[in-house]
Amino acid sequence: MTEIVYLNEVPAGPRKRLRKVSADEVLTEAMNVLVAVLALIFLTPVMLAVAFAVFAQDGGPILFAHRRIGRGGRYFHCLKFRSMAVDAEQRLADLLANDPQARAEWERDHKLRCDPRVTRLGEFLRKTSLDELPQLFNVLRGEMSLVGPRPIVDAEVAKYGRRFEAYCAVKPGITGLWQVSGRNDTTYRARVAMDCIYARQRNVIMDGMIIAATVPAVLMRKGSY
Repeated sequence: MTEIVYLNEVPAGPRKRLRKVSADEVLTEAMNVLVAVLALIFLTPVMLAVAFAVFAQDGGPILFAHRRIGRGGRYFHCLKFRSMAVDAEQRLADLLANDPQARAEWERDHKLRCDPRVTRLGEFLRKTSLDELPQLFNVLRGEMSLVGPRPIVDAEVAKYGRRFEAYCAVKPGITGLWQVSGRNDTTYRARVAMDCIYARQRNVIMDGMIIAATVPAVLMRKGSY
């Protein structure tokens, strides 16, 4: 005899578990929004002055929106005040094609100590981290956090290897362990290790300590170029 199975008796299959949001995450998000709003209010005159200076130097775009990888591997456009010349990509291509030493440095660190793309104003903005102030809008949009790994591009994924999963576990940040630990004076390998440490141990207290350490790190300009 054939057994009749009614639709309402068919197992629905395993239910997806909803990720529990911890109290730390709630506090972190609240802190992100509060600090970002207050910072934008107080820093508006500074940001307007920087915007005017960037436009006045060559009439080019004020902001630079670069595609970066965020939490969960999702792409977003990371905002910065433009610190490079309008023909930056061509300058980089020419340098890498003709300078083996610069090419090796770029392949190793994805950064150049003597970067022909950066303008004089851009050098100042980078050393003082003023170029990163527009990322406060990324924080308000939920794409970044005040504290987290430095946002990376596709070309850097291979450098993370299996640790890329740890990077994707958290939102990238305006500041972080790497930024307060010497920045470009450290190796890329050390940077990846610091990102993993933060992803595993992050909490509100740790974030507060990193934010507090950011101010002297910026003033000392150690490892910034």
